[in-house]
Amino acid sequence: MDMQKILVVDDEEDLCEILKFNLEIEGYEVDTAFSAEEALKMDIPSYQLLLLDVMMGEISGFKMASILQKNEKTAGIPIIFLTAKDTENDMLTGFNLGADDYISKPFSIRQVVARVKAVLRRTTDKEKPQENERLEYETLSLDIKRIKATVDGQEVSLTKKEFEILRLLLENKGNVFSREEILSRIWKDEVYVLDRTIDVNITRLRKKIGPYGKNIVTRLGFGYCFEG
Repeated sequence: MDMQKILVVDDEEDLCEILKFNLEIEGYEVDTAFSAEEALKMDIPSYQLLLLDVMMGEISGFKMASILQKNEKTAGIPIIFLTAKDTENDMLTGFNLGADDYISKPFSIRQVVARVKAVLRRTTDKEKPQENERLEYETLSLDIKRIKATVDGQEVSLTKKEFEILRLLLENKGNVFSREEILSRIWKDEVYVLDRTIDVNITRLRKKIGPYGKNIVTRLGFGYCFEG
């Protein structure tokens, strides 16, 4: 997996280098900028997390975050504010600007590393594609969670293998699967399963899904696919 990239923006150069050193030990790729002006010239969308000091030059960390929030390419990048300003109003300002965490100075490096890991874990989990709960083609529908197939709103009784074959074909419309591929994906380690078993299940499946049976197409010498 590619290393996650972090940008540290703080006008304390020594602190930037300390954070960079320790975060790189943890396996992150880290860049630094000593002002918001410098940071805004960088490729911000390439980073998975920003550590922003609040009190910096003409453009504060809060102002930089506000600028990033107005750009759809950078609005979703997680931000942790690092600051000596720890009043309730300051913290609320940070969170209202979309901050994912707020760490008051002075802090321990271990604390920062732990909070960075927590934020990246949360945001990475959000980015993971969710499994489709329902597959549909016109009025043919597969409810993955409830293991239920319907045609024109009427439930169709499918065996476990028939359901899994239909799911495989619907999830990969237009892709041709050989008998061997279907066997390896659906029957996996089960023994004594013949190629003929696939043909029998496909034949039954076509009959059960009525008008959509014709969408399960045989490619002679290659296998089966679901065509729209």
